[in-house]
Amino acid sequence: MTTASVHDARNDDVLIHVNGEYFRRDEAKVSVFDAGFVLGDGVWEGLRLVRGRLLACSEHLDRLYEGANAIQLDIGLSREELTAVLYETLDKNGMTDGVHIRLMVTRGRKSTPNQDPRFALGRATIVVVAEYKSPRPESKAKGLSLFTSTIRCSTPDVFDLRLNSHSRLNFIQALIQAINAGADEALMLDPFGFVASCNSTNFFVVRNGELWTSTGRFNFNGITRRKILRLFERDGGVARQQDFTLAEVYSASEAFVTGTLGGITPVSRIDGRMIGDGKVGPVTHHLMSLYADYVNAAEGAV
Repeated sequence: MTTASVHDARNDDVLIHVNGEYFRRDEAKVSVFDAGFVLGDGVWEGLRLVRGRLLACSEHLDRLYEGANAIQLDIGLSREELTAVLYETLDKNGMTDGVHIRLMVTRGRKSTPNQDPRFALGRATIVVVAEYKSPRPESKAKGLSLFTSTIRCSTPDVFDLRLNSHSRLNFIQALIQAINAGADEALMLDPFGFVASCNSTNFFVVRNGELWTSTGRFNFNGITRRKILRLFERDGGVARQQDFTLAEVYSASEAFVTGTLGGITPVSRIDGRMIGDGKVGPVTHHLMSLYADYVNAAEGAV
């Protein structure tokens, strides 16, 4: 799966940031009355550290603060202050490269476990987990297997996928279906039956040399997704954000998914069907190279 990473023993001793204090991972705790634990009431971001710099940090913070504003959650720190917390966590752990950060913000501790945000007692809970992570090389080499879930991606009036919410039960259900079917990740359709995204990543196919992905109405507001579209178009390729069906996916020559940790991860099988020749295709290979150049460039690591 795209979130699977190579085991790294250094993570056993990392320090976790919890509301301005640092704890060993087995000692880091939040209250059982925390809104995030009680209700999934919060927002989060995943960020990647490359050679001492946080990749696309400004865009990640844009998404975090927009999400917090949408649910009227006061983070309690400015962007500059929160950025300083991220780098302080990295410094505390002596981290300079090859790190994935999970930044989590909830509405904080409540006086009683219920939905009403007026029962929040004070400041938001801010947790930063920084770990050494690199994608499993076998996923990049042989590609992922996807299974189309019966769980649909929701409309924005039901659950807005542009909101990076802690609530993920529908995606967990979709992933469970995929795992039970022997796949790595779930492919999900939108309410009209068109292909939307996967349970934790955004999805692309290649048809006749063109890059296709969904319209964006029913999928994650992916930062890596946007980068891939820009890189492909800048390189002279044709990228389309449009509705397409499973039938068109099955006959695609290539497929891949995108996300912060994995970047681009090829897809070799969907619903038991081989995509193309079942190997990483030339367009995917080229895009992986373009994205690696972007990540490694000085202007990319900001």
